[in-house]
Order: sequence, then structure tokens, then C-alpha cells
Amino acid sequence: MIIASLAFYLFSFMAIVGALNVIFQRNPVHSVLWLIFTFFNAAALFVLLGAEFVAMILVVVYVGAVAVLFLFVVMMLDINVVVLREGFLKYLPAGALVGVILLVELAIVFGGWTMAPDAESLRLVPTPNPSDVANTQALGQVLYTKYAYLFEASGLVLLVAMIGAIVLTMRTRTGVRKQKISEQVGRDAKETVVMVQVQSGKGLS
Repeated sequence: MIIASLAFYLFSFMAIVGALNVIFQRNPVHSVLWLIFTFFNAAALFVLLGAEFVAMILVVVYVGAVAVLFLFVVMMLDINVVVLREGFLKYLPAGALVGVILLVELAIVFGGWTMAPDAESLRLVPTPNPSDVANTQALGQVLYTKYAYLFEASGLVLLVAMIGAIVLTMRTRTGVRKQKISEQVGRDAKETVVMVQVQSGKGLS
């Protein structure tokens, strides 16, 4: 029990350190590397909780796909950090005001939060007994039954976010060749296909 507690505090401390370095690192590549480090520590915390499937998904999806994608994108963009920090002092008052408002809201929420007296006796969402089913099966039973509508709603939110990202990045640039499917479909074959009579042994001149 002592070893589990020490491991919990160790991984929690390292996760907090990694998250702070994601924010305060000057180099974006270093920030992504610290993000990967934070994901690994979070996965270790899930293992301590007995959710090994969630830990594996966190490593495979977030570390193996998302974080690595971020890393390659940051390295390919060659971001000039000096240019990004030029307007820091200009927007500092507005950012500080938003931060203070968020801190006040969090203080109000946590200050007024109380545990319901009958919360322990209520079983709003019954969870499977871990000894009866596997970790993956227990997660699937809860996710695709009680939280099925929320799961579908999250998929719609991600779809809207993907469409918004595509719309924001689709810009008309001069001198860039772009495929126009409507013109390709509506073109006349006589304008695009040229019949050439080639004599045997002479080829095209």
C-alpha cells in the first residue's frame, strides 16, 4: 500500500511538472516533448487505478498519434517565437483580466460546493463489478449504454470542429493550382480530347 501511494505521488508530481513545462517552455518542440512526458505519467496513474485499457489508449492514441503529429507539425512550420512574442505586452492587460475572472469563477464554484448527504447511498449510474468483468468490457458497458447519447454528442462536436478547421484553412491564394471538380465534370470532350492520326514508324513530331 505504501509503494502504491508513493508511486501515485511520484507520477502526479511528474505530471504536474510536465504540464507546467508545456506552458512555460520557449521552444514549441520542447513543449510537445513535455506533453508526451505528461501523457506517459497520466497513463501510469490510470494503471494504478486499475484502468489499464484507458492507460493503453492514452499511450497509443495521444502519444503515438496526436502528440507525434503535433511534433511533426511544429517542426515543419518553423515557427518564429520572437514574432509571436512581440504583442505579448500589448495583450497582457486583457489576458490578465480574463485570468482573474476565471479564478474568481473557480473560487465561487469550489467555495459553494458541498457533498450531498445521501450521495453515497445513491447509485445513479451502476458500474459493473471489476471482479466480474474485464476492464475493457466494464468501460464499454457504461460508455455505450448510460452515456451513449453523450458519446454521440462528443462525436458531433469533433465533426463540427473538423469542419471549422477545414473552412478556416481553405484560403484562395494567387498562383496556386487548385482542382475544380465542377469544371472538370462539366467540360466538353471535344475541348479536352484531341484525336491524332499517327503513321506507322514515324511517331509524333
